[in-house]
Amino acid sequence: MKIVVLAGGLSTEREVSLVTGTSVCKALRQNGHRAILVDLFLGLETMPDDPESLFDTEDGLCPAAEIRGTAPDLEEIRASRKDQSGRLFGPHVLELCALADIVFLGLHGQDGEDGRVQAAFDLLGIRYTGSGYLASGLAMDKSMTKRMMDAAGIPTAPWRDIPFYTDTDIPALTAELEVPCAVKVVNGGSSIGVALPDTKEELEAALREMLQYGSHILVERKIRGRELTVGVLGDRALPAVEIVPAEKEFDYIAKYQSGGAQELCPAPITAEQQERLGALALKLHRTLGLEVYSRTDFLLDEEGGAWCLEVNSLPGMTSASLVPKEAAAIGMSYTDLCEEIVQRSYCLKRRD
Repeated sequence: MKIVVLAGGLSTEREVSLVTGTSVCKALRQNGHRAILVDLFLGLETMPDDPESLFDTEDGLCPAAEIRGTAPDLEEIRASRKDQSGRLFGPHVLELCALADIVFLGLHGQDGEDGRVQAAFDLLGIRYTGSGYLASGLAMDKSMTKRMMDAAGIPTAPWRDIPFYTDTDIPALTAELEVPCAVKVVNGGSSIGVALPDTKEELEAALREMLQYGSHILVERKIRGRELTVGVLGDRALPAVEIVPAEKEFDYIAKYQSGGAQELCPAPITAEQQERLGALALKLHRTLGLEVYSRTDFLLDEEGGAWCLEVNSLPGMTSASLVPKEAAAIGMSYTDLCEEIVQRSYCLKRRD
């Protein structure tokens, strides 16, 4: 197949996405596909006379991608685009995607997980991997996901939706909200836009910090326990992974820097706990209408109770990411995982 691996974009998870996209592109080329990586936001400034010839480039247009210790400077990325357009799709991106048999979405964060790219592709008749626009949008919005979990009877921490606030609201919110708690921007990812204050002073600082990511947040009761995650592939749950941060919190650095966390797969939990977590991950996947694959994050409290945190419709897909580790635990190679995602997605009927 001719496959465009779409990555990058203009989100705080841009670097994670580029590493995912590069890994996936190389795996698909190993599988014999004519795969190329295209940056959603930067695109290609120039195109050859025969655009299809790009699918035969030796390196698949893969960049030298890496994840640094801090989130990318998005203003710097904006300034680097020659046409200085504010459009989500960079030069020639849609043209190249239309030439492909399918687009593998290696995107993370708002660009890709909020459903806008999927909606555009549906309108243009472009095949893509993973979930459709509506399910993607629901999963990206932590507030909407919480509502769906409550309605479906999926255990999640008590929470409060704060749809809009400013600096002037912070003193009143600090007084009203209970600590310890978790403060989350509703559309954040990779632990960016998340704070875990234990005191009122930390809560006030967290509310001020969150405003740099957005003014719509949710605040939930902090539940102390073991951090686990469960992938869904097709109609089956994969083995759980337990994440043991080297430091107090599993933040952006802990997720992506060497030594930031220990990831135990399969997780050292009982068969009953694995079955319970797998059933909840599948239930949330189906409740939201997700397709092909996803990954749901949990806390396991001291009594063994499972609490669902959130779901990722486009989980990380570097060779060292959590879903590939879970697939490896059942004997599935990284290249086979990428292939299954492509094949399952290609067979989906997106529109009537």
